[in-house]
Amino acid sequence: MALSRPILPIVPTERAAWVAAAFAPVALVIAAVAPGAWIAAPAALGVVLLLIVLDALLAGRSKAWDVRVPGDAEVGQPAALIMLAEFGGGSRSRVEGALEFDPRMGHDGRANFELTPHPAEGYLDGTFNAKPERRGTANVSRGWLRWTGPLGLGARQIRRALDEQVRIWPDLSPVRSKELQTFLRDAQTGQIARRIRGEGTQFEALSEYEAGMDRRRIDWKASARHTKLYARENESERNNQIVFAFDCGQAMCEPVDGMPRIDRAVSAALTASYVALKSGDRVSLFGFDQRPQVMTPFVGDARAFHRLQSAAASLDYTSTEPNFTLALATLTSKLQRRSLIILFSDFTDPTAAELMIESIGRLVSKHLVLFVTITDSELEEFIAEEPSDIAVLARSVTADTLAHQREIVLQRLRRMGVDVVEAPWDQIGYQLIDKYFMIKNSEAIG
Repeated sequence: MALSRPILPIVPTERAAWVAAAFAPVALVIAAVAPGAWIAAPAALGVVLLLIVLDALLAGRSKAWDVRVPGDAEVGQPAALIMLAEFGGGSRSRVEGALEFDPRMGHDGRANFELTPHPAEGYLDGTFNAKPERRGTANVSRGWLRWTGPLGLGARQIRRALDEQVRIWPDLSPVRSKELQTFLRDAQTGQIARRIRGEGTQFEALSEYEAGMDRRRIDWKASARHTKLYARENESERNNQIVFAFDCGQAMCEPVDGMPRIDRAVSAALTASYVALKSGDRVSLFGFDQRPQVMTPFVGDARAFHRLQSAAASLDYTSTEPNFTLALATLTSKLQRRSLIILFSDFTDPTAAELMIESIGRLVSKHLVLFVTITDSELEEFIAEEPSDIAVLARSVTADTLAHQREIVLQRLRRMGVDVVEAPWDQIGYQLIDKYFMIKNSEAIG
């Protein structure tokens, strides 16, 4: 632990303040009943002040004090902040600590500690689990340590400037989940370098037709030559280009269950991109607001997944409306072959949605588009709310109108040939993976 030798100011505790306040009515009674004994009130106050100083001195001195913060954390996942302290002699009734940090770490930028003795090492420590709310780099700027004497009247307090940084990354807990890892281990595609027979576009071999096979795979010409039913086996489609495009505008920065929509979308996209890499496809990330922010080269190896994670961490939060026309035109100009474009976006009014639909319409003519949006749970709660008064009724009607307009926009996208995934934030990643495999197996990308 780092040694610290700061000035140790003595401060009264809350208990001392209450004790001093209790002498106020006593002083009034003395002044009314025996004015000549007024000296007793300041004498009693002096005794209290002396007790405060003695109590603080009995608490002992700080020998060492250290703050440990993680170098990396993930948005929405606990990050342990640890404070350690060692004292030389004295007796303490309570040891507290506090940290000041960037609000993106959550908890209003403040952490409070209750330090307790470590049973084996002879020092005191305390842990605070911060929950980062936004990506980026968070600074831990200042720390406080305060320890109270045995009477609980006086305390010593020290403060120290800190220069610690925590890099907050996108949430990858779905990628590490046992369910996904088990699925990838047992999946048919993407595990080892081999030619995989089954669905796909490239002919691999003929096999004798068996009950349960898709009848559309029957090769009637070959069956006629051999007077027996034969089915085509194609090589599974691989090396497709998958682009995950993120709208980083105002609507996507609104929170859903305590976290911005864009962070929910990034977590789902990284999970699906990991599956796509394991399935032999190539993945790129594209982010935009009023202009394109990020466009990564295509990654074709799961070992380079960290590049996608770093690019996703750099997506910024903005309070402006996105420019779909410029962004999607830029994306189209950079794609040299037909690709699957998975667009994460949201909309709050029909006018903004109209511009989005127009831009997506031009994209559909060259590429396969999958539109992904998170269900607006707040609208659903307003619609289901019991109309107890006229204000609640008006809010429910407005929410129902917005939900209806939202459904109209999604239906227009479907009629244009755009696949749509709309689900709650905690299901969006798995539904996206299901839709990806459906598209891949339908041979619609290449």
